[in-house]
Amino acid sequence: MLRNAKDLHGLTIRATDGEIGKVDRFYFEDETWAIRYLIVDTGGWLAGRQVLISPISVVDVPDWEAKRLDVALTKKQVENSPDINTHQPVSRQHEIEYFGYYGYPFYWGGSDVLGVAPNPAGLAIPIPPSMEAIADGMATGSMDSHLRSSEEVGSYYLEAIDGEIGNVDGFIVDDEAWAIRYIVVATGSWWSGKKVLVSPAWAERVSWETSKIYVSLTREAIKQAPEYIESKMITREYERQLHSYYGWPPYWPHEAEHEPSL
Repeated sequence: MLRNAKDLHGLTIRATDGEIGKVDRFYFEDETWAIRYLIVDTGGWLAGRQVLISPISVVDVPDWEAKRLDVALTKKQVENSPDINTHQPVSRQHEIEYFGYYGYPFYWGGSDVLGVAPNPAGLAIPIPPSMEAIADGMATGSMDSHLRSSEEVGSYYLEAIDGEIGNVDGFIVDDEAWAIRYIVVATGSWWSGKKVLVSPAWAERVSWETSKIYVSLTREAIKQAPEYIESKMITREYERQLHSYYGWPPYWPHEAEHEPSL
């Protein structure tokens, strides 16, 4: 199901033996746009410490009614997890330590969104990494991890082929694949506050230096795009209309192949 990422904020994370804390924001990778970590505020339990929770540990989709997400971790596991400063960029070295602690396979280097699997369920069984795997991870660890904070990118602007078009107003996430499917763009004073959705697949790059997301679309194309109304659920029909309008293939190719001809 697609949800506005705003719904993640304040989501209670529940371990097998009690509550860990509440989601504050998340880290995603700007190449695949996969959500790599939820940043969880533990409150008074761990003296205000923030911890990273990987979607790999998620048991099921969030219970949006109860505003809760269950994970296959114990509180002790989380308490003893590597202490990472969530107010600083997370390096590949930090990720190697984190994945080694939990026994998760490294996601970088694979062909799928999560490396060796298309969704977190495929990585749910912990496998202690071998020395060879750690060595391989260290070899690729010198590269940037490309992690971005949802809070930081949430203040970026969108740059079309022919100029600035608006600012990022949020993200639409897939709560099964844990991937960002769309960027919510507020066109502001350009077109009476209209909001539109742009797929990360249409983004050329994300720039730290300019605080912008560059997309291979024109201002006019974005202006005339189907409007996004936050109070309405995003249906597959709306998505078809959006992708058809922009002339880009959908992210659900297998399903699209079996859709009846119109």
